[in-house]
Amino acid sequence: MIVLRRFLPFVLALGLAAWSGVALAQEAPRREPLDDEVVTAPVVVDGVTLLRLRGAGAYTAERRAAAVARRFIEAAEDPSFNPAALRIVETGNESRLMAGGSTPILRLFDADGAVEALDRKALAKVALETFRKAMVAYRAARTQGALLGSAGRAVLAFLLAALAGFAVLRLGRGIERRLQSRLRERVHAVAIQSFEVLRAEQLLTVVRDLVRLGKGIVLALIGYLFLQYALAQFPWTRAAADRLGEWIVNPLRLLGGSLVEHLPDLIFLLVLYFVVRGVLRLLRLFFDAVGRGDVSFEHFDSDWADPTYKLVRLAVIALGIVIAYPYIPGSSSEAFKGISIFFGVLVSLGASSIVGNAIAGFTMIYRRAFREGDMVRYGDILGRVTKVRLMVTHLRTPKNEEVVLPNSKLLADEIVNYTTLAQDHGLILHTQVNIGYGTPWRQVEAMLLEAARRTPGLAAEPPPYVLLKSLGEFAVTYEINVPCADPPLMPRLYAELHRRILDVFNEYGVQIMTPAYEGDPEQPKVVANEEWYRAPAARPEPEAVPAVPRAGERP
Repeated sequence: MIVLRRFLPFVLALGLAAWSGVALAQEAPRREPLDDEVVTAPVVVDGVTLLRLRGAGAYTAERRAAAVARRFIEAAEDPSFNPAALRIVETGNESRLMAGGSTPILRLFDADGAVEALDRKALAKVALETFRKAMVAYRAARTQGALLGSAGRAVLAFLLAALAGFAVLRLGRGIERRLQSRLRERVHAVAIQSFEVLRAEQLLTVVRDLVRLGKGIVLALIGYLFLQYALAQFPWTRAAADRLGEWIVNPLRLLGGSLVEHLPDLIFLLVLYFVVRGVLRLLRLFFDAVGRGDVSFEHFDSDWADPTYKLVRLAVIALGIVIAYPYIPGSSSEAFKGISIFFGVLVSLGASSIVGNAIAGFTMIYRRAFREGDMVRYGDILGRVTKVRLMVTHLRTPKNEEVVLPNSKLLADEIVNYTTLAQDHGLILHTQVNIGYGTPWRQVEAMLLEAARRTPGLAAEPPPYVLLKSLGEFAVTYEINVPCADPPLMPRLYAELHRRILDVFNEYGVQIMTPAYEGDPEQPKVVANEEWYRAPAARPEPEAVPAVPRAGERP
């Protein structure tokens, strides 16, 4: 994301140029030749144009030139043929360039001479000399010595290019370090009230990006020069070397023409882009300050800073797109409208769940349902909130499991937050026991309070208390309520409290009733004290006091 943000202006400029080129190509159709204009095509061998030929009826100029080049290469690759044997044969209204066989390499007509403003026979003599020299050069370029020399020059050029590239990299790093060291000493951040508008690190980043851009341009130029020189050394790639410049210059020329034609609109889009980007940066810095607490507003929670920035950023970008749309080159074309409708249909079909989760995420944030670090329960899931994202919320359970829940589900169902009120008033843990009517309620309450007193890790305030919940058909339901200061310790504290309840009730010989009660047994279902540590359980040392580990510790 950082790299994309740094190079976004260059990507935008290239995108605008490319789109303007497409728009210009759509709005300006290809120029057709005039009725009196003669279309010609070059006869090219090893990147060298021997002559230009016109078409003859249905035989187009391109096909005629390609056929002549093919017959020339066949003759040049015949080792038994001597280039000096090339001759001109005049037959009526045409001149034929013969290579010893019955099929001529080239046939020239009076119309061909008219194209070059020459007499046909004079043009034939010029073509004869040109083809002889070209055939000699064609064979000379393919000798073993010539190819070895070309390969040696290409390797030498590669070494020089690599050396030049290494020097540019070293020089660029040196310039970058020197500029940064000087700027660190002289540049100071500009601050407005409590948050910085322009940081020194941002200026250093701009300088570093400019140096790297210049370094990249120089390296690209070195690579282009090497490639053009290396391709020109071999006869098979010489044509590509000659056209390499055209392949690069022609698109640039087309883009340049498009840029000139759409320059006012492109300038407006560029200015609009930098204005929107500047506004977003100011908003980011402002809401960062709000999130840190440097800037505060009444009834505005600091946790709302980041989601509010995202909403405002979305609104600013949407407004910028609406303003920019009429100025985009080609926005009125049918192709652009078709693409817009296509993407609109895709978004409408696939974004319903995404939009629903996003709205639910913002709603929960502004409702303060929970924050990162809170202990919550959703259905049967108990866990600590580790991440609150726009679409989903991450919970970490006491079993060290990560649960990812869609925000739309969290908004639709109830959520129990154990942390929000526990910070100020503590949390009350509670558990129930069913005791028969034969046991005095005062004794049961005293035993439950004794079990709470023996449970380590509970908070000091408020004091534990017992509620008599109901009078059932066979038993009385009691509820013990104990304080807890750290909600993540709930599972372990519940386990310790249950252990102490079992110990106390066994110690006093009071039976805890089960839901499947049918009748009183002859002997109470209790465990005698001497049986508490039956093997393999080990009796603790008298001075050892069991303790509940804190959050994050192993039991």
